[in-house]
Order: sequence, then structure tokens, then C-alpha cells
Amino acid sequence: MSFRLAGCRPAVVNAVALVLALSTGAVLAQNTKAPNAPAAAASAAKPAPAASAPAATVPTAAPHDGNWMMATKPGDATAGQGKAAACGACHGMDGNSSDAQYPKLAGQHEMYIAHQLHNFKDGERQNAIMLGMVTPLSDQDMRDIGAYFASKQPLPGVADQALVEHGQQLYRQGDPQRGIPACMACHAIDGRGNPGAMYPQLTSQHAQYIEAKLKDFHDGMAWGHEAHAQIMPTIAKNLDPQDIAALASYIEGLHVADHSATAKSP
Repeated sequence: MSFRLAGCRPAVVNAVALVLALSTGAVLAQNTKAPNAPAAAASAAKPAPAASAPAATVPTAAPHDGNWMMATKPGDATAGQGKAAACGACHGMDGNSSDAQYPKLAGQHEMYIAHQLHNFKDGERQNAIMLGMVTPLSDQDMRDIGAYFASKQPLPGVADQALVEHGQQLYRQGDPQRGIPACMACHAIDGRGNPGAMYPQLTSQHAQYIEAKLKDFHDGMAWGHEAHAQIMPTIAKNLDPQDIAALASYIEGLHVADHSATAKSP
């Protein structure tokens, strides 16, 4: 923003003339110039709104919404493969991370991945590493990356048999007396999730990652301000450490049926 001195000169001259006229008390000048006094006063007052106008137009962060989804095309898995190359360092080139602190992305829903990438870029989810990764990505890049990982098959995990019974009971039935609904109500009995409602696939996810996220939710962390982002913190606050460990292990042992193999069989 810059100010032009030339533009201020008429207002300054008018203001000085008005002050001199009032200080001399010349009645004749007052009678002859009175009709023009409001105009002079208006001219002197104009610079104030002009100076304050830029402050009113300072850009502010736009509210987070889903309009970007409507402005993008369905993801292209082929294009996404190249764009996802940098993701492979943590998540595995095929979305099956070898380090359990990083989530498996293989088989995850395209729009869920794209939405979470958008959350990292917007600051709805805080992670310094992810922020650096997503900053240069466009909305279409995010959908392409999501499509690429969605096309991959998650490698099966193994549940701890000592925790299966407790984990299965919570996952399939919940605990109504403690305000814990069945996980499968949103994530499906096999952990496939619900892409339309933005509920992620959980099947075969690392127990270590699931446990860490459930603890975060238990402590009140939310991944955004949208209604569906508030669901898990509300539920997880009712889980105790034993519940969280059992659920995490049970989820890692969930497998999604391979319908393509079934269809090919005679």
C-alpha cells in the first residue's frame, strides 16, 4: 500500500483556507462562501476514509469447506503414481508402510486421502513433516495421489490373540453402558469404511498407529472443525487404555475380502 502526496494536496489547501477563514472572523467571506463550506468540509474529510479503506480489505483466511472437492476431477491413479513418489519414503511405494508409526495408505478411499492432505495444508491437522509435503500440492494433485493409493491392496496384519475377544466385542457391539458405539457402524464389519460419509478404511492398519491416534482422540484432538471430525474425540474419551490396545490389535487383524479373486474363480 502506498500514499500519493499529490492526491492529498487539495485537501490540505482547503483545510488551511477553512481554518484561516474561521480565524479571521470575516463575516462577508462567511456569507459568500457558506454554501460552499460543506463541500470544503467534505473535501477535507475525504482522506480519512481513503486511508482506512485498505485496512478493511486486508485478506483473511477463508473458512475451511469442501468446495475444492467440487472444483476437481476424479483422481487419476496413473498421474498420481509419480506425484506420490515422495510419499513412499514413509508410507511405502505401494502404500504399505514398513514402519508402524506411519499409516498404511493402500486401499484407503481416494477422497479421504485427499481430504486429509487438504487438512494438513489448511492447518486443520498439525504435522510439520506433512505440511512440508503438501504445501506445493494442488487440489487435483491430492485427488490423483488419493486415487493411486486407493488402487493398491493393503497387506494383511496380525492381531494379538490375547486381545481379540475384547477388541471384537467393542468393534462389533460397542459398550452402550459406557457410551461406546460399535466401530463397525461407521467403518463396516470388515473395516472397509464408508467413503461417502468420509469414514476411513481401517482394515489391516498398523496397531501401533491406530493406538496412537485413539489416544490422541481420547485426549481431545480433532482432525478439523467439521461435524464428522468431532465424532472420534467424543467416542474415544470413553475408552480406557485396555480398550484402545484391544481395538488397535483387532483392527490390524481385519482383512477385506478379495472380491476380484472370487469373481475370477469358476
